[in-house]
Amino acid sequence: MWFRFNDIQIKSVDADDLAKKMHQLIAKMQSYFSHSPSAYYGDSLFFLSIGLYKIFDPNVKKIILLDADLKFKQDIAQLNDKFDNFAETNLIGIARDGQPVYRHLFWQYRKENPGTRVGDPPPNGLTGFNSGVLLLDLEKMRNSNLYSQLITPLSVETLTKKYYFKGHLGDQDFFTLIGMDHEELFYVLPCNWNRQLCTWCMFIRLFLCDFIKE
Repeated sequence: MWFRFNDIQIKSVDADDLAKKMHQLIAKMQSYFSHSPSAYYGDSLFFLSIGLYKIFDPNVKKIILLDADLKFKQDIAQLNDKFDNFAETNLIGIARDGQPVYRHLFWQYRKENPGTRVGDPPPNGLTGFNSGVLLLDLEKMRNSNLYSQLITPLSVETLTKKYYFKGHLGDQDFFTLIGMDHEELFYVLPCNWNRQLCTWCMFIRLFLCDFIKE
């Protein structure tokens, strides 16, 4: 359904309809990147970004996906301008995860690969991503043979085994995982475009600090 507001066209999209069109892809991703399809992040909604380029009108070349709980303090047009900063190889704009989530999830790989950048903090570490703000260059995604290969079941299985990875956070787990081997696919958004305030992680840090002091 299309709406018009001044000079802006607005179209409502049914997420369930999109999920049905990507059922096979989503079902496979759910098995690797959620506890179960009935879990919160197991819902199809949290996997749509991975394959939207397959089902959106080819005339739609770029898209910005945003979590509903964001609070904007700058003009969103400035976020759209970040597409201009994409390198030729960048398909996706996404910010680093601001919490040590992936340092924990990659613990086995880190243990067997001392000195790895995987899970290390900025500026040089691969901290993983947070998909609350996504810039998708759909045209580049459509034309990328590499990305098409990375979303296949064989590729996902190979990477999850390589990194001993079992995710639970939907699309951001997938983007994080492929980003470990293919940094070139991602334009890393400045952290001010997706600043996450997680009180649970704050509690863990305080607990660890108290533990170390003792």
